[in-house]
Amino acid sequence: MRRKLFAFDIDGTLLGTDRQPLESTREALKMLRQQGHLVTIATGRSRFMAKDIILDLDFSNYVLCNGAAAFLNHEQYFQNLLDQDELHRFASEVEKREIGLAYVGLDDVKKNNHHRQAQMVEAMGSIDFEAPEYDLDFQKENDVYQALAFYDHSADGLFDQEFSKFRFIRWHSESVDIVPKNGSKAATLLNLAERVGIAREDIITFGDGENDREMLREAGIGVAMGNALPHIQKEAKMVTDTNDNDGIWKALKELKAI
Repeated sequence: MRRKLFAFDIDGTLLGTDRQPLESTREALKMLRQQGHLVTIATGRSRFMAKDIILDLDFSNYVLCNGAAAFLNHEQYFQNLLDQDELHRFASEVEKREIGLAYVGLDDVKKNNHHRQAQMVEAMGSIDFEAPEYDLDFQKENDVYQALAFYDHSADGLFDQEFSKFRFIRWHSESVDIVPKNGSKAATLLNLAERVGIAREDIITFGDGENDREMLREAGIGVAMGNALPHIQKEAKMVTDTNDNDGIWKALKELKAI
């Protein structure tokens, strides 16, 4: 069997609605590794937000911050930071509009203003994190891999043309990820595959959200979880059961990967 690259989103994919991995998922990951495949996380979370899952599920490879950072055998080999001038200009714009903003580094996140605290609490709480503390100088002392803006669907598309170096990807009804325009989980996974000598057709990705669309579409086989919205499922070559009903295990069995 040829060595393949298996990439898994975290929320809604590796984790069930109780925010815990299924036992079938644990066993599937173990079996893939025993066969010598490269197994990685591909998440919008940063390292400190993903560290418990990394440790619990024994990952040594991880693509973080929607592809802005990547680690192989726990060593960082790739980064794609937000443009600082563009970020400063964006911060000024959202301040005028009283939109909440936070900056994400590998190991910390800090809010840049005090707007929309309730929305910030709601969004961060959905992944078991508290709203970040305020630090106006965070970006001066830390690499910023992505940002979080806190606004609802009514403002979708509002900033796309004016801030052309950024992409805005919704991950919660009250928040979007802001990532480099040329970056994505898909782009970084393709880079990783080339780096380790795995063909594109041997990339298998699992996901359920907006930030998974490209990696589902661009992989050799993209597997959408059954809990993904219909327009996400359309991007995939295969749709499996939900994250609560052994979706990963069932897909890998159907693919004869385990």
